[in-house]
Amino acid sequence: MKHTALNFEEKFGLFAEHWSPRVIAEMNDYQFKLVKVEGDFVWHDHPDTDETFIILDGELRIDFRDGFVTVAAGEMYVVPKGVEHKPYAEQEVKMLLIEPSGVVNTGTAGGALTAQTDRWI
Repeated sequence: MKHTALNFEEKFGLFAEHWSPRVIAEMNDYQFKLVKVEGDFVWHDHPDTDETFIILDGELRIDFRDGFVTVAAGEMYVVPKGVEHKPYAEQEVKMLLIEPSGVVNTGTAGGALTAQTDRWI
């Protein structure tokens, strides 16, 4: 069996789209997803799961109805399940999301920015 580490930059080089997460690995019932984001996303929540944002490059602001948090490269933030939030990136951000398999990026909001949930690279 060949053991090979995943290289984030190599994987990021395989796609250009923003707000369209790509699955790079699975662990138990969880998926690890790389995503590039820029600009404003939609207000949404995930009623059944927390959502982990790990920033690899850039700076992400996550807005909440009662404030916001700024997450920079090398930092992470966990949005608790059921908490409405809206990510925003003034410039392109590269990040890793950790979520249960099948979680939709727009949560309960749906809409045009809803990405395919099991898109592998």
